[in-house]
Amino acid sequence: MSERPVSAEDVAAAVRGHSQVCAVGGGTKRPLVGAGVPIELSALSGITEYEASEYTFTAMAGTPVGEVEDALRAKGQYLPFDPLFVEAGATLGGTVASGLSGPGRFRYGGIRDFLIGVQFVDGRGQLVRSGGKVVKNAAGFDLPKFMVGSLGRFGIMTELSFKVFPAPVGSVTLKVACPDSAEAMERLAEISSSRWEADALDYQGGEGALFLRLGGPRKALDLLSQEIGNRWPGEVTRLENGAIWTDVKEARWGAGTHLAKVPVTPSRIVDLEEGLASLEGVQSWYSSGGAVAWLSFDGSDREALDRRLTDCGLAGLTVRGEGGGSPWLGQRESGKILGAVKIALDPEGKFPAT
Repeated sequence: MSERPVSAEDVAAAVRGHSQVCAVGGGTKRPLVGAGVPIELSALSGITEYEASEYTFTAMAGTPVGEVEDALRAKGQYLPFDPLFVEAGATLGGTVASGLSGPGRFRYGGIRDFLIGVQFVDGRGQLVRSGGKVVKNAAGFDLPKFMVGSLGRFGIMTELSFKVFPAPVGSVTLKVACPDSAEAMERLAEISSSRWEADALDYQGGEGALFLRLGGPRKALDLLSQEIGNRWPGEVTRLENGAIWTDVKEARWGAGTHLAKVPVTPSRIVDLEEGLASLEGVQSWYSSGGAVAWLSFDGSDREALDRRLTDCGLAGLTVRGEGGGSPWLGQRESGKILGAVKIALDPEGKFPAT
């Protein structure tokens, strides 16, 4: 049994009518869907307000991200945090609830830096609005930030407002070959602190290569590309198009059936790579300047990967693969503040406790 509401009021009625519920969006991140009666949000779709001159828009939570990107592209604008799984059908609500940002987070920040307002249904079945529909509105407690990465624990989002940026007039992608992960981290640190101001900076663990994306006027991009090529002669390749970034956002670089996100720092990547070396079925990709490790693996490797992350003192979240069971891997710590917010917004425990 499931519910398919067509309005925010219908969502509120569904929450009041069941003892336990969970939100379902585009189905692109099944391990994150918790227990309870599914509240299927595909009918809550569409952009309700778009002020291109103000660089803001408001849309229903079930709106496919691809639909939003098309509307923004027509006005020369975009979401700089590079939403994930767009081609697979990711929705705005699922993108916020999962808290997953793409390569553009490196320079411009993640989802929480662009979400300015949210309407959601709390555990009492009440409609709550926090934030606003314009950038200058900063009144009230900043609940939108708590909804980012909440995994549906605090409420079911029905409407979301974002700020957006002008799209760059041009871009170029460079591949920098690296002999090993230690050398890659040295080059990553140099690029991060350089005047080149890369829009994105990722590292493919197995191949030993850095990928950086630059944005701006074509003439400036040509000069920067030449300068970077001179810094590492013979090891820099200019890619003909930016298709690599679509592959990153859709996780097509990995052959595994499962995908996990692991927060890291560049200083820990070498040790993590050494720890993963014995797990033949695990592939790694490091995004956002080395702030996030993406691990592709098959279900049979889950237990071994869980132990490896625990040994490294790292926590992982399985975002793609089979649903059911806990999506968490490795060493996880519970947050007291998040627990207090959970009690305040969902006192009867109607939403997933994951």
